[in-house]
Order: sequence, then C-alpha cells, then structure tokens
Amino acid sequence: MHEKEIAENIISGDEEAFRRLVNTYQKTVLNICYQFVHNRETAEDLTQEVFILVYSNMSFYRGESSLKTWISRIAVTRSLDHLKAVKRKKRIFWFQNKFTLPLSGRAVPSADEHNPGYNVEREERLRILDDALSKLPEKQKIAFLLSHHDDMSGREIGEIMNLSLASVESLIYRAKKNLKKILFNYYKNNL
Repeated sequence: MHEKEIAENIISGDEEAFRRLVNTYQKTVLNICYQFVHNRETAEDLTQEVFILVYSNMSFYRGESSLKTWISRIAVTRSLDHLKAVKRKKRIFWFQNKFTLPLSGRAVPSADEHNPGYNVEREERLRILDDALSKLPEKQKIAFLLSHHDDMSGREIGEIMNLSLASVESLIYRAKKNLKKILFNYYKNNL
C-alpha cells in the first residue's frame, strides 16, 4: 500500500492501518528517543507521545517525504522538547534549592545506587560521552545521533532536518571532529 493511502486510511479512522504503522515504526522511534534521553522508560513514554502526535497530525502528512522520515522528524522534535523541559525544571529546582533550607542533611540516593548490577565503568563512559555530546552545537548533535541510528542515510537525515545532503555530511564531519577534540582533552586532563 502506498504511504499516502496509509495516511488517508488513518485519517478516515482505520485503526488497523494505524496499528500497522505503529508496529512498523515503533522500534525506529524508540531508538531515536533513546539516543536523546538515554533512559528506556522515558524513551518509551516519548514514543507513545510521538505516535499520539503522528495520529493527531496525520492530515498534515503531504507525502513529500517517506512516512519514516516524517515520523522520525516528529520523534527528534519531541525528544528535543523533552530535553528542554528537563533543563528548565533543573534550573528551577537549582534556584529553589539555592534559596531554601533543605529538609534534611541526607542526600537523595539515585536509583542506580539501589541496583546491584550497576556497572560503574560503563556508566562513567556513557556520562563522559553524553557530556561531550552535550557540548556540540544542537544541529551537529542531531545529525551525529541520527547518522549512528538505524542506518539513517544522509538523505533521510537531510529530510528530517530540512538540510541538503552536503550540509548533513558537513555537520556529521564537524561533530566527529569536535567529539574527538572534546574527548581527547577530557582524557588528557583526567588521566
């Protein structure tokens, strides 16, 4: 079935067509969201939100790009919106804690402290990489993450980000170069 027909069927209320669409792209969306939030439960929640957005905005799908590209663009946007909201909450929390007295002197333990299988070394490497990624300009970070996700081609990434293939390739190249520099400096200063 042609993608435009799938969209028309979903718009007309065909629940089975929507269920097939979710089954087809659920893993892709989950992986995209996970690349941004690094938490399985949050990525699953975001995946559900993405498909709610897909369903409610299906009438805006014009068929100019593939459904995968259109849905991936929604997943990236929703993931970035989530990260911005988290940062806002952290700033508010920091501000409130800075100017209020703590209820007790005991720090709240992280969820990882209660997990006996917690792999400290792996988590440290992921933290270092995540920190390095967070230092990249936003477009470089998005292009880099999508290029290492589900074998997305430069053309697909370009469609998602509304950029030419040359621009995507340049962003990925600069992201890799910047990551190498950031990680080199980190290990040089910390080893």
